[in-house]
Amino acid sequence: MPSEGTVREWDDDQGMGVIDSADTPGGCWVHFSHIVTDGLGTLTPGEHVTFTSEARPQDTFGYRAILVWPTGVKPGTPQRAPDQPGTSGYQSTLIIEWADQPGARQAGE
Repeated sequence: MPSEGTVREWDDDQGMGVIDSADTPGGCWVHFSHIVTDGLGTLTPGEHVTFTSEARPQDTFGYRAILVWPTGVKPGTPQRAPDQPGTSGYQSTLIIEWADQPGARQAGE
């Protein structure tokens, strides 16, 4: 069952923060990837949110959020799937070239 809470703190650089709620004593840790949104998941301290959580320690908190519906998003709206299965929306490439083998490539040729 969803809980109601208020964002205590949010760090855009780290993409995480804390939600306070009577259902999560001591605070509930939240990561940007658990925020239901079409854009970049971010929250604002003092913002009222609806969320689901689990009693599983994360950092120094006894709870962590599973899904968070920020202001303007209807609670129960499902999390949007990434554009490609198995990706988070971020992509990186690694190319390894050996000095004694010009043009030889590994990973992601």
